[in-house]
Amino acid sequence: MLLVFGVFYLLLIRPQQRKQRELQATIAQLKAGDKVVTTGGIIGVITAVRDTSFIIRSSEKTMLEIARTAVAGVDLEEKK
Repeated sequence: MLLVFGVFYLLLIRPQQRKQRELQATIAQLKAGDKVVTTGGIIGVITAVRDTSFIIRSSEKTMLEIARTAVAGVDLEEKK
């Protein structure tokens, strides 16, 4: 049983923790002008940064306030 738990820890739990830490570091470094993707699939550009949320522009006239925890990642396509 200990061996099975050890294998699960090394193959599943540890990589997920590392990925979560990297995402938290990325979210902490976001600034106005960065293009983000939310967990709901909304792609937008950050226009304002608040303590617990971001204001993003998803289209020309649409402004949304999203929680920091709703950011799934940074859209790197625009930087290319």
